[in-house]
Amino acid sequence: MINQPKTLGVGGSDAATELAALTDMTAGIQDIGLDELQARITRAQTLMKANGLAAIYVNAGTNLRYFTGTNWYASERMVGAIIPADGELEYIAPFFEVGTLEGYMQIKGRVNTWQEDESPYALTLSVLARMGICQGNIGIDESTAFFVFDGLRQQANEYQWISATAVTAGCRMHKSAHELAIMQRAMDMTLVVHQAVARILRPGISTQEVEAFIHQAHKQVGAAAGSYFCIVLFGEDSSFPHGVSHPKCLDDNDIVLIDTGCQLFGYKSDITRTYVYGVANERQRQMWALEKAAQGAAFNAATLGVACEHADLAAREVLEAAGMGPDYQVPGLPHRTGHGIGLDIHEWPYLVKGNQMPLAIGMCFSNEPMLVLPREFGVRLEDHFYMTAQGPKWFTEPAHSIDDPFGYQA
Repeated sequence: MINQPKTLGVGGSDAATELAALTDMTAGIQDIGLDELQARITRAQTLMKANGLAAIYVNAGTNLRYFTGTNWYASERMVGAIIPADGELEYIAPFFEVGTLEGYMQIKGRVNTWQEDESPYALTLSVLARMGICQGNIGIDESTAFFVFDGLRQQANEYQWISATAVTAGCRMHKSAHELAIMQRAMDMTLVVHQAVARILRPGISTQEVEAFIHQAHKQVGAAAGSYFCIVLFGEDSSFPHGVSHPKCLDDNDIVLIDTGCQLFGYKSDITRTYVYGVANERQRQMWALEKAAQGAAFNAATLGVACEHADLAAREVLEAAGMGPDYQVPGLPHRTGHGIGLDIHEWPYLVKGNQMPLAIGMCFSNEPMLVLPREFGVRLEDHFYMTAQGPKWFTEPAHSIDDPFGYQA
């Protein structure tokens, strides 16, 4: 019997050593500036006119941040901005929050306020009327809570309240060079964290200890808030894409699945690596290689002008040719091949069967056609790519091999 090598770069170190070796990676990267924010508003107004919208309302959250630079989280109180198809934007906010809001505001605008015993919905309609918009289609940010939409539509019948997705997604799914640079750095940071965490693994380590290390490691490389999310799974637990309620500790020769990311100026990273702690057996090798082939097929199918679904179908063809599936059945790939990413970790567009949207320059996607083998293990290799004039380009190079996942000997 030939002795197989242990997985290169996995195990052999400790948390203190690895954390001490990590340094801030954010030098030279700046947040989105006022010129780009204003260009986004101009683009939004062009899309409003093309789609017959008199204005859009963007609620607190990532859409408000995208268009105005204002970082404000949604709550039970209405906070947002009205962007008209022509003219300057204006804000809607509780009176007592004005000082705080103005401190976060990047694109300046008139702030229209309501007291706690007043209706923000009536206020919004009065602002629209003052803007000269007394009827027509008003787009509502698709992430707006229902109570806000419901409050607005009960105020008047002169408006048709419809989804603003044609504008919000129409702008956000095409990343600028500046956005891509921020995302590239965030992805680079998370890949370094992946390399570090692989080295601290040892038999008996808990998923909680690994998650805590990843959180601190993300801080060390410059993500002020640490990990944006973290999934750590060992052995059979890895066959559950988003984890289990009581994860097991690590054993020799277990599959290790780690999915994590951070945020930089609001933009998200999201990378998954799967490898073996110890020595991979033949079954693990075969399935890992199959997952890598499916990921490669999805990438190669992503060409400008073809439908988003082509990448998903290409990955499934590889898996189904090997006896997996079909479709979403397991053993096989139980979910879409990929999601868009940006200020939201899951945003438009999606690499999924039925999505006929053509791939275009600036679109960004995860590529993660996870292979699930119930009661055995799962393999998810997740990297992201973006569309260029020359075709798809990886943010991070895919895992190299099951014996050398980080390509140290590539």
